[in-house]
Amino acid sequence: MTNIDDALSDLGVAGAEEVYVPAFADEESDLDRKVNELFAGSVVRKDLVKAVRGNAVVPGYVLEYLLGQYAASDDEDTIQDGIDMVRSILAEHYVNRNEKVLVQSMIREKGRHRIIDRVTVDLNTKQDFYEASFENLDIKGVPIDPNTVTNNQKLLVGGVWCICDIEYQPSDGPTEPWVLANLKPIQIAGVDFDQYYTARASFTTDEWIDVLMQSIGLNPEQFSRRGKLIALTRLIPFVERNFNLVELGPKGTGKSHTFSELSPNGALISGGEVTVAKLFVNNANGKLGLVGYWDVVAFDEFAANRRTDQNLVNIMKNYMANKQFNRGNQPLGAEASMVFIGNTSHTVPYMLQHSDLFDELPDSYRDAAWLDRIHHYIPGWEVSPIRSEMFSDGYGFVVDYLAEILHSKRNEDFSDKYQSHFSLGSDISTRDRDGIHKTFSGLMKLIHPTGVATPEEMEELLVYAIEGRKRVKDQILRIDATMRDNPARFGYRDSLGEWHDVVTVEENQYPRLYHRDWDTGAGDAGDSLPTYVPPKSPSAGHTVVTLAPRLPIMPEGSDVPVMPDASTPLFEGIRDFKAGQTGVSYENVLLPYLAGATKITIVDPYIRKGHQVRNVGDLLGLLALAKEPADEIDIELVTTQAEPHIMRDQLERLVALREASQSFGVDLDIRLVDGIHDRSIATDHGWRILLGKGLDIWEPPTNAIAEARQEFRRIKSDTTFTYARTPIEGD
Repeated sequence: MTNIDDALSDLGVAGAEEVYVPAFADEESDLDRKVNELFAGSVVRKDLVKAVRGNAVVPGYVLEYLLGQYAASDDEDTIQDGIDMVRSILAEHYVNRNEKVLVQSMIREKGRHRIIDRVTVDLNTKQDFYEASFENLDIKGVPIDPNTVTNNQKLLVGGVWCICDIEYQPSDGPTEPWVLANLKPIQIAGVDFDQYYTARASFTTDEWIDVLMQSIGLNPEQFSRRGKLIALTRLIPFVERNFNLVELGPKGTGKSHTFSELSPNGALISGGEVTVAKLFVNNANGKLGLVGYWDVVAFDEFAANRRTDQNLVNIMKNYMANKQFNRGNQPLGAEASMVFIGNTSHTVPYMLQHSDLFDELPDSYRDAAWLDRIHHYIPGWEVSPIRSEMFSDGYGFVVDYLAEILHSKRNEDFSDKYQSHFSLGSDISTRDRDGIHKTFSGLMKLIHPTGVATPEEMEELLVYAIEGRKRVKDQILRIDATMRDNPARFGYRDSLGEWHDVVTVEENQYPRLYHRDWDTGAGDAGDSLPTYVPPKSPSAGHTVVTLAPRLPIMPEGSDVPVMPDASTPLFEGIRDFKAGQTGVSYENVLLPYLAGATKITIVDPYIRKGHQVRNVGDLLGLLALAKEPADEIDIELVTTQAEPHIMRDQLERLVALREASQSFGVDLDIRLVDGIHDRSIATDHGWRILLGKGLDIWEPPTNAIAEARQEFRRIKSDTTFTYARTPIEGD
């Protein structure tokens, strides 16, 4: 038996041996043409990073810096020459960790060589000098000029990607032979801010949002307006000082990409690596931590970190509220925004029924006072898993150019821009207002950098900002009973005095799970949630949601077929399906037997081609519809690995199906087993179904209606399904 992830890993990275060749359209889009005209030299085609990356394990902003030097053009020949130049630079100067000894030898033989590497600096207190370490080249103790450190203090915390000239000067003493002759951090030299603001006026709001989406590498055509706002919210910490952001959602949605690839002003660290010394200050030597030097500190896999330091939680709580921390007895201030990224393992309705939307956070951080410092909660479950078509091949700002723009905007405050048109409710607390104001201000700086927008445009951003803070506050009410006495009414009043309530999407979608009657059903003082009991249906505690009529079945003890309902005993025995027959769907021949199960095993060796994987997806979708929204189902799919020429396609489709299923409360585990032949489905509530020729029972659809509904497809060959409540002999 093989795990599907292992099987896919064994194939290696798709196309790793191939060089990506960017395609050139016959004609640029109007937006790309306008961007190139108004921001000449500051924009680059976003798919070029893929064309030059090769084996260089460097952030995208490093590659875009080089592309900005040589390929910032819309001329096809210039772009191709630029790609060739950047590839040549990387081949000659980037230090691959596996070739460090070769590069060290090259420096020795040549006497001097230019490299691209990540550099960190420490103070050698015994000998009183700064020494540099080179990550990939793997050399340490290289003296560096104090002025260079003073001008680039991020070298002291986290390290900086640099272009360096390294010399080799052997000596008879114990000193290292390496000499740092020159160091240049990879960052843009300067930005014409006035030109940026002037050019912005030539774009509509929709166009400008699309430019920003392309700048962060995403194809705007693949996102709704709300999806674009969610994506841009990840940039707010770069334009707002001390902005505290949480994003929890399924794996593979690109949560950490913004903070690892898209700005040299952000530091991404693993949640398990967080310490007081690393984050704030090392009291042993007085060295400042990350918040003292970076615009954004993002904590990846934060939800997975179950080991927490309560002292760190308390210091972080004070910093998130007051922008200060202590070095000994001396209070220090900092401006770094904090971002907390984590994966969810349950669906939204499951979390709403059993706990809250902060369910995945470590217990120490599920503290109402700590959570109340969060300004905005991005609903990560609304973000689709990243697919290849979601990446942009259009033009966007060179990343370090955009990073400089965003950094400069941190000095401005747009939080009051809406107040001539709208006002918040008087019962909204100061903390709630701060969260709303910071989110609104950040989006204004991104989308309307001059601070000028129509009332309708401001209203859109204000509603979104209120929703993000309301999501935080509503979960706090679930966690801390002491904060339920005077709950705020989240909304705003327009210039005519009309009140507008704001609700979250999940509140609208799952109202009976979202809203709680705190006066009835609450337990002891320590209980955060009233007990929730889902309604019971007449048969086996479950209701089957169905759109299509189920085929007539034969009740036990009767010779008369009937249309089944929830209370009808289900048929046991053999059901024949004839070639050419229509009216058969998973909904009417499988769903009645599977509904209500919490564990289901599907065995079918032929889940290989695209339509076969889609068939499984159709069945999982029906199961997701038939269960209570807050319930979860475990599905095990046992199949065989396809032939080599379609193996990758099979595995990638199955992995995509598994990831999609998680969003709907279906936990799909896929196992690859050689030599299986039988096809069957077994449930934990007693049903066993032999599938005859398997799940792939229809001819290919011949029209759009048959494509949409299984009932209009024809059975491709005679087959049978056998239904039994007890294990079938011979299994």
